[in-house]
This record gives sequence, C-alpha cells and structure tokens, in this order.
Amino acid sequence: MGKFVISTRKNGEFQFNLKADNGQVILSSEGYTTKSACMNGVESVRKNSADEKRFDKLTAANGKFYFNLKATNGQIIGSSQMYEAESGRDNGIDSVQRNAPDATVSDETAA
Repeated sequence: MGKFVISTRKNGEFQFNLKADNGQVILSSEGYTTKSACMNGVESVRKNSADEKRFDKLTAANGKFYFNLKATNGQIIGSSQMYEAESGRDNGIDSVQRNAPDATVSDETAA
C-alpha cells in the first residue's frame, strides 16, 4: 500500500508526495498555503486517480515522458517524475491508480 507524505517546503508551503510500497515517489503536488488545503489535495488524488481520463500523458521538451493528474475542474493536483520511456510513464500511472485510493498519510510537518 502506498503512502502520502505531507511535508513543508523551504518557502513554508505544504506539499505531498505519493510514494509506492518501495518508497519511490510516484506523484508530487503543488505547494499549498495551508495544511488543510494540502489534505484536500490528497483527497482529490484519491478520488480522481480512479479515472484514467484524469491523467494527461505528456512529453517534455527534452523528450522524456511524464504525466499530470487533474481534478474535475481541470486543475493539476499532482505531477510525476520524468521517465525515459512511455512504458515507464504508463507504469507510473498504474502505480498511482493502485496506491492512491487506500494510501495512508504520514504528516512530517511540525504540528
């Protein structure tokens, strides 16, 4: 089972990373000004990851592959790492779909 890790950026914003069982980051969020907004982002990933149409499969200018997960309103709620091959990107999407719905949350921010 995967895990959402909540952390604080250097600029004070909150973010989450969805990690697979092996600890690899498979999805990273934008920065959020509040922890509650960040938690809403986690819930949005859980809800939207079940729908394959919410994933945009993209190619970067350097030829590497990545994906974005979008909410129903079209806003990007998470982005992947860069992959060397399309198959890696597609495996990353599969991993998000498998891990996100039941992932635990680990809050690494100061209380």
